[in-house]
Amino acid sequence: MMTKYSDQYWMCQALRLALRAQEEGEVPVGALLVLDNQVIGEGWNRPIGRHDPTAHAEIMALRQGGAVLQNYRLLNATLYVTLEPCVMCAGAMVHSRIRRLVYGTADEKTGAAGSLMDILRHPGMNHQVEIASGVLADECAAMLSHFFRLRREQKKALKQVQRVGNKPDQ
Repeated sequence: MMTKYSDQYWMCQALRLALRAQEEGEVPVGALLVLDNQVIGEGWNRPIGRHDPTAHAEIMALRQGGAVLQNYRLLNATLYVTLEPCVMCAGAMVHSRIRRLVYGTADEKTGAAGSLMDILRHPGMNHQVEIASGVLADECAAMLSHFFRLRREQKKALKQVQRVGNKPDQ
């Protein structure tokens, strides 16, 4: 009998993918597409490195899942993502017909799965996606907070170096 993995198990795998994004200098978001307890797609944020505004972790996982299934409909699949999806990604989930979204931490500024708006369960949409939120939320939020704290420190250090470099010789 095959083991059925938990949402926490799959979110741990998504966190590993988020770490990969961070190592590439991208915002650390990871996504995993699972069907019948098997990974059919994975992705991590890559818009900076690919010069592609659509290269979000979720889109990358959905694209790979479509290629694996040879179908743009990803019926009965569950997408695990470390950060609440944006409008673009939520729209792609509706179009792909995934059954379920599981995300880690909410995104109050751009979240389209309940925080800012809810594209996935909007009554006017032709497909509704089940949502489970807050899975390993603390771990997901900590990774993002750490990344942005480091980025702010780097910008501050760069400004100080530029200030020193612009002072006239005495």
